[in-house]
Amino acid sequence: MDIDSILLDAEDRMEKAIAAQERDFSKLRTGRASTALVDGIKGDYYGTPTPISQMASVAVPDSRTVTIQPWDKGGISVIEKAILKSDLGLTPINDGKVIRIMIPPLTEDRRKDLVKVARKYTEDAKVAVRNVRRDANDSLKKLEKDKAISEDEQKKASEDVQKLTDKFVADADKKCAAKEKEIMEI
Repeated sequence: MDIDSILLDAEDRMEKAIAAQERDFSKLRTGRASTALVDGIKGDYYGTPTPISQMASVAVPDSRTVTIQPWDKGGISVIEKAILKSDLGLTPINDGKVIRIMIPPLTEDRRKDLVKVARKYTEDAKVAVRNVRRDANDSLKKLEKDKAISEDEQKKASEDVQKLTDKFVADADKKCAAKEKEIMEI
């Protein structure tokens, strides 16, 4: 390992932490309907936990409705049970062919709860970024200890790692602020 590969690896892992934050945000329910709402939900389809998107077509006909049309009529009850068991807190409406999920407007308290969850996801992302920083700095110290790089090179590389960390932490905060604004929007 050399300094460049340590920095590249750190940047790659920090990008993945931010991508995970964005995935978590996409599952957070705002006042609008989104197909991402059902992305993480799996139903027991013929004995196998299967994502809803692999059992049915999911669509958003308007801003307050998600429709799920199973490809197999037998899957409709499986999908309905999976949605009821999920932590969405939404009740599916089954008409025998299509499942509709109506998204009610969020109450002020629920919005505040969702903002707290968004902040928790952001803090998780920041912790992950800081863990990457620690790993990178440990690798740099090991290179210095093994006499592969000088102390000055190690200090310079550590500063570069810190700059990367600051950039990704600021990015996580910016994404959180945008998500909070979206949640609090009526």
